[in-house]
Amino acid sequence: MSRVSKPYEIVERALELSTTDGLVVIADEHSSANLRWAGNALTTNGVTRGRTLTVIATVDGAEGTASGVVSRSAVTADDLEPLVRAAEAAARGAGPAEDAQPLVSRVPSSPDFTDAPAETGSEVFADFAPALGDAFARARSGGRELYGFANHELTSTYLGTSTGLRLRHDQPTGTLELNAKSPDRTRSAWAGRSTRDFKDVDPAAMDAELAQRLRWAERRIDLPAGRYETLLPPTAVADLLIYQLWSSTARDAVEGRTVFSQPGGGTRLGETLAPLPLTLRSDPHAPGLESAPFVIAHSSGDSASVFDNGLPLAPTDWIRDGKLERLTTTRHSAALTGLPVAPAVDNLVLDGGGERSLEEMVAATTGRALLLTCLWYIREVDPATLLLTGLTRDGVYLVEDGQVVGEVNNFRFNESPVDLLSRASEAGRTEKTLPREWGDWFTRAAMPALRIPDFNMSSVSQGV
Repeated sequence: MSRVSKPYEIVERALELSTTDGLVVIADEHSSANLRWAGNALTTNGVTRGRTLTVIATVDGAEGTASGVVSRSAVTADDLEPLVRAAEAAARGAGPAEDAQPLVSRVPSSPDFTDAPAETGSEVFADFAPALGDAFARARSGGRELYGFANHELTSTYLGTSTGLRLRHDQPTGTLELNAKSPDRTRSAWAGRSTRDFKDVDPAAMDAELAQRLRWAERRIDLPAGRYETLLPPTAVADLLIYQLWSSTARDAVEGRTVFSQPGGGTRLGETLAPLPLTLRSDPHAPGLESAPFVIAHSSGDSASVFDNGLPLAPTDWIRDGKLERLTTTRHSAALTGLPVAPAVDNLVLDGGGERSLEEMVAATTGRALLLTCLWYIREVDPATLLLTGLTRDGVYLVEDGQVVGEVNNFRFNESPVDLLSRASEAGRTEKTLPREWGDWFTRAAMPALRIPDFNMSSVSQGV
């Protein structure tokens, strides 16, 4: 056998080795670069490279089509045949796959399918690193310490199938988390950013934001649990609505298991969920949030099917002008429920028509309200209502008549994002944001701040 090492060659050779009815091959070429810092000084940096190959074999039988999935990392040409045979054996030993569909076909090939994978490296931080150094100097002179990390990943995915698909997508993913602490560690503030290339992040602006929050925290005010008017920043809104998206599968709704199920049967599609003109949408071509324009499924589950690999993705409104418009479906679950095919897309945008920044929403506050920094440790309590619980973190501030007057204690909250949308009284300006809780899994989001008149802070927490 001739030596093959380029990603597209690996895909082509794996397809040549197939002896089953159908084969899907996904080659993911990964590269990453990172910086870490503590106490106003860089501590580590590194660059990594890697490859993961996923082979999905399908076997047609009298009772239906079965599939077998095997993934391996660091795959070389010599590993290919054993990997393909393992996937085929898994398919032959499996029962019929419930989500079986004909493999996707007749999708135009990517013109760069045979090109070398894109790679990232330390050069992605060429402008960012000096700016970060300047932020360290300012923080040091201002009596605060900066901690955090910057990570950039670039994954080139090559997808080939026995039905002729040859698709390629390059996905850059950058995250920046910055934490400022007072020297005695009694005060802490956090800020995060999502980026494709680190050219649109400003460490100086983030440090200034954190310095302001540390100043707010110089005055401490203890508050009891209760319902408070609360300003949710974009990062917190993203964490809540990402979980809502993950919980919006059509099949579960039709079968009566989720908040989107209609009592007595059916779904809540078409129902008004929010009085504000909120639109929750995904679009693989959203500027600054670009994601794969076709399905990439390494395994099957509630919201994805390996049989859908390569299926083109389109802009999708999940909620339009406050009404529930779509629930996520695979081709299988769409046929099962009678609903349109609407696969998940790897980004999420909430538009509410607002123009105010979070700072302007604070200034417009009359009476008393809470301003949150972020949420963490979010867990589901009740899928029937999508009741979630979690903690506030790194700063909850008291606003009185448009002014932040101090920091209050942290809280545990109990809220449903669906219910929050129905009670939101204001949506601010939509902006790119980094989810704090789900940032390891979902980074491409743009959200407005939301004003909630009666957010449920169910108990006082000692969380930081």
